[in-house]
Amino acid sequence: MPARPSSPAAATGGTLFGWFRDSAVRHAELPAIEVGGQTVRYRELLDLVERLAGRLVRTAGRRPAAVGLLTARSLAGYTGYLAALRLAAAVVPLHPEAPVTRNARPCRAAGVDVIIADDAGGPKAAQLAALTGAPAVELRAARGAPWYWSLDTPPWSEPYDGQPDDLAYVLLTSGSTGEPKGVPIRHRNFADYLPFYLDRCPTGPGARFAAVPELSFDGSVFGMFLPLSSGATLVVPRPEDVLDPARFVADRGVTHWYSVPSVISFAHRRGTLPPASMPGLRWSMFGGEQLTFELAAAWSAAAPHSVMENRYGPTELTVTCSAYRLPADRALWPDSPNGTVPIGPVFPHLDGVVLTEDGLAGPEGELCVRGSQRFDGYLDPADDRGAFVLFDGDRARECDDGEIPPEAWYRTGDRVSIGADGVMVHLGRLDHQVKISGYRIELEEIESVLRRHPSVIDAVVLVMTDPAGLPTLHAVYTGEPVDPDELAATAADRLPPYMRPAGYRHVDQLPVNANGKVDRRRLAASGWTT
Repeated sequence: MPARPSSPAAATGGTLFGWFRDSAVRHAELPAIEVGGQTVRYRELLDLVERLAGRLVRTAGRRPAAVGLLTARSLAGYTGYLAALRLAAAVVPLHPEAPVTRNARPCRAAGVDVIIADDAGGPKAAQLAALTGAPAVELRAARGAPWYWSLDTPPWSEPYDGQPDDLAYVLLTSGSTGEPKGVPIRHRNFADYLPFYLDRCPTGPGARFAAVPELSFDGSVFGMFLPLSSGATLVVPRPEDVLDPARFVADRGVTHWYSVPSVISFAHRRGTLPPASMPGLRWSMFGGEQLTFELAAAWSAAAPHSVMENRYGPTELTVTCSAYRLPADRALWPDSPNGTVPIGPVFPHLDGVVLTEDGLAGPEGELCVRGSQRFDGYLDPADDRGAFVLFDGDRARECDDGEIPPEAWYRTGDRVSIGADGVMVHLGRLDHQVKISGYRIELEEIESVLRRHPSVIDAVVLVMTDPAGLPTLHAVYTGEPVDPDELAATAADRLPPYMRPAGYRHVDQLPVNANGKVDRRRLAASGWTT
C-alpha cells in the first residue's frame, strides 16, 4: 500500500530525517521540543542537528555508518538521534544504566563508529569507547552552561542522501540463548506506518505530545516522529513527572499521551490520577504490555474527553501493527476472556493470520504478520531460525533455507484469539517471554546470566505480581545457597535494571511435570511471597 499522497509525509523521500526536515522548514518558528526547562524551535533544532552532525564526522574521522546513543530523554539525546539520521547513519540506542559490556555488543554488531553520551551516559562513555573502539562525543553540561553553547562545529553541508532502504535504527531485544538479539529497522518500514498514524491520530501545530518512552524502547520512535513530522511539540517529562501524569498533563498542556500501561497502575496506586484531572487530554495511547479494563477505566475517568487506544506490536514489526480504540461510551466496551482490552485488527496495509500448532489458520493461536512494517531479519542471521514461516492459505511451513522472502510471515510468539470482525485479544506468550514496563524480556536470558555464578546449578525466573498488581521478576535457583546481594551483583554486571530480579530464593531441587520439564506454575505456587 503506497504512502497516502495527501499526507505531509508523502513527499519527503520516505525517510525519518526527511519527514523531520520538511516539517522543520514548514514550521520553523514553532516549538519543536520542550525539555529540561528549555523550549527549542524547529529551526533551532535543525541547526543543532546539522552542527552535531558535523561534530560526529570530525570525531569519527569519516561519515559514520552507525551511531551509538548512550543518552536519556534529553535535548542531547533527541538531537543526537536526528544528527545520526542526518548523516544517513543507523541509530543504535543504548540504555545508560545497562552494564557497559551489554551495550558493547550491539555497538560491535552494528558497526558503531562513534558514540554520543549525555549527562546520564557520560560516566560510562569512556569505558564503552575503549571496549568498542568507537570514540565518544560527550554532550554534558560544563561549568553550568548547556552543552550546545560549545557546539561551534560548522554545520554539515553535504546534501542529505538517505534512502528508504537504509537502516534507520537497530534495537536490542532479549534473546533466549542468553545473548541479546539486534533488530534492524529500515526507513521504508515506516513508509505506510507513519502516514497511517498521521491520518489516524490527527496532529499538527498546537498539539503537544508527552515523550514518555526511553530512547532505547521502540515506542519512542512513534512518540518522536509523529509530532516532529507534523509541526507538533515534543514535551519531555522528568522521571518524577511520569509518576504524576495528571499534574504533568495539566501543567504542560499535553494533548497526546503514549506510554506503557504500568504508568496508569503507578499513578492510580499513588492517588495521583483523580477523576477529570486531565480534561485537556485528547489522545491517550498505550502499548508495550497488556492493558486491563480496570486500568483503562481509571485513565478514562481521569481524561474524560480523550480518545483511548490500546496498541500492539513487537519491535520486529516496527513499533506497532494493530490497535483497538475503546468506544467513548463505557457501556459499549467489550468483554474479553482475560480482562484485557483487545489489541484490535492488524493495520489495513499489513497481513495478519492466526496459526494453530498444526500450522493451520484458526480462531486462536500464534499471530503472524507480514507486510511493509516487517523487518528483514535479525542482525545475526543465526537468530532468524524459526522466526519466519511461509503460509499460502493451506498449512504453514518454516523458512529454513536461509532466505527470508518478502512474502514470509513473522512469528510474533504471541497467542491471540480473533473474532469474526478481525478484532484480536492478546492471551499471552507462547514461550517464556514477558514484558516489564514495556521492555520485552526473555526469561531464559536472565536465567543464563544467573547460571554463570559458580555456586548456581540451575535457575528459573518467574513473573510474580506485587501488592500493587504490577509484574515483578523473581529468581529460584539450585546449587549452593548464595547471599542475595551477591546474585544481585551478578545480574547487575550483565543486565539492565528492568531485567534484574527483585528477589532470589534457593531450593534443593526444581519441581518438574510429567514431561520432565520444570513446572513453573507449581514453583510459583509453592509459597513464594513478594
